[in-house]
Formats: sequence, C-alpha cells, structure tokens
Amino acid sequence: MREHGSAATALEHLPEIARSAGVDNYEVCPEGVVHAEVREARKTGAKLVCFGEDHYPSALQNLNDAPPMLWVTGAREILSKPQIALVGARNASSLGTRMARSLASGLGDAGYVVVSGMARGIDTAAHIAALDTGTIAVLGGGVDVLYPAENTKLAEDIVAKGGARISEQPIGLQPQARHFPARNRIISGMSQAVVVVEAAAKSGSLITARTALDQGRDVMAVPGHPFDARASGCNMLLRDGARLIRSVDDVLEALTPISAPAPELPLDAPEKDRSLAEVAKLHQQILDRLGPSPIGEDQLIRDLGTSSQTVSPVLTDLELSGRISRQPGGLISSVG
Repeated sequence: MREHGSAATALEHLPEIARSAGVDNYEVCPEGVVHAEVREARKTGAKLVCFGEDHYPSALQNLNDAPPMLWVTGAREILSKPQIALVGARNASSLGTRMARSLASGLGDAGYVVVSGMARGIDTAAHIAALDTGTIAVLGGGVDVLYPAENTKLAEDIVAKGGARISEQPIGLQPQARHFPARNRIISGMSQAVVVVEAAAKSGSLITARTALDQGRDVMAVPGHPFDARASGCNMLLRDGARLIRSVDDVLEALTPISAPAPELPLDAPEKDRSLAEVAKLHQQILDRLGPSPIGEDQLIRDLGTSSQTVSPVLTDLELSGRISRQPGGLISSVG
C-alpha cells in the first residue's frame, strides 16, 4: 500500500511480485473467502486489529515482517500495555514450572503483561500465574482453535480474566509445525524482552530467542544443571551472552522502567525502504546460491555483495517460511 498508493493497486501488483520471487501460480485471495472468514470471526467473537490501528501492538510495528493484521479474542486494550515474553520447554520439570509461575506473577505485579504461546509446560504455567494481572496467548493456528485441547479451559480463562488470544492465521486454521516459527516471531516482536526458563538445545524456544535477537529485543535465560537436557538451550544462551536470571528482580533490573519514555527507533533505515519486488529478488538470489551443502552466512553476504543489515532480515523470513535451515557455526543450507 505504501508503494502503490492503495490496497486495490497493491493487490494488482502482487502476482507480478510473486513471479519475481519464482512463484508462478500465485493468486490473490478471492473476496468471497475474505467475507466467509469475517462471518466466522463474528460467530467466535474475534475482532480484527490492523497494522497502524490504536490497539495494534506498538513494538510489532517496527518489524520488517510485522503481521498486517491480527485476529484478537478478548480485550484488545491489553495489546497496548508493556509486555514481557516467558517461554520454555513443553516437557518442563517441576522446578521449571515453579520458576515460570514465580516470574510471571512477579512481572504481573510490576505492571507487565506476560506473553507466551499457550503450549504445554512453561507456557501454561506462565499464563496461569498471570491470569489476574494480564496475559496474552499467541496461537499458531486460528484464534478460535484451542490447541492443545487440554488448555481449552486456560484459553477461556485468559479471555474471561481480561487477557487476550491473538493470531495472524485465518479463523479456523488448524496449527501445523511450520506455523510455530512464524508465531514465535510475534511473541518476541511484541515484547520488550524474552525470558527463556527451560529449553532443549534444538527447540522452539531457542527459535524465539534467536528471533528476539534479530529484532533487537533483550534475551534472558534461567540457568540449569549441565546434565539436564531441558536446560541445555538456556545454558547455551547464557554462554553466548544472554542475561542470567535467578528471580524476577533480575528481570526487572534489566528492563527500562515502565514510566520511562521508550527510545525512538529510526524510521528511515535503508532496509525498510526496499520495495517488495526488491525483497523478492533478494529472496531468489539467496536461494539460488544455497544448496543442501551448508555454507557460511558471512560467505553468502560476500557473494551477494551487500551488507549483513540487508541480508539478515531476509534470512529470517526464509527460515520462518521453512525454505532455509540454520546450522551450528553460522552455516546455512536450503531446505527441499
């Protein structure tokens, strides 16, 4: 819309932009499908919050890949409050869930809304502890699809207690594995900081942490025993420079006070001025240079003849869409 002046003109150009990225069979979503989704949303009580509107999370608006719209069930007003993400393992230990409850309760008492993904384990513990002070569940499927089913009561309580469930996915969409990395970027993107309580070495929580770093968010982690696989991801984050968290006081000490004015972010960064066609072209250039054998990210940047500031957000886009895979040592390869 910014490039072409109106939504209608932007829609007309989308197939052409898709072709430049190697997608020849792209079709704009039919209007009838849109109206059907809106009707289903009304039945479930979900409301749409669009980019730039009052209730759209302000932190998300600064992202290159911000969701154009979010379906919201519950109190839209809570999206405007200061937020901290609490994430971690699904198969959490009893100590891990106790830590998550303590952190979520303390953050709520300090005036922060707790954001998580409503998964089993750490997410569930964080949401439950923050019910009375405010919590937001970011879902991988449609905002009306309560997954996992065992958290149906929790999902209802979040809304009943003044919190919200949100999703960028269509109403009624059943979540699939590929949806969760995209969901995780919203969890980190709308939060001032991400706190990882427990996480394995290869887990969705580490994807959230890595995305948070790409977005310029603070990453904090609770340490664990070296022999506990559920703590290996947190210990890796700490080794790589994440802030060590022992209690909610450590989190609050690292945060900008709520009453302090938020620093202004530069709005004229050259990467944000790139057109969709230019971004699509860069996507294709990267994919053309990648194969199943991994190469270093620094080598890729040299081959492209551009800056890391330009390439890094595009690599994140491709990783979230499942087209490339990051590997240890800064290596990247194509998928499929």
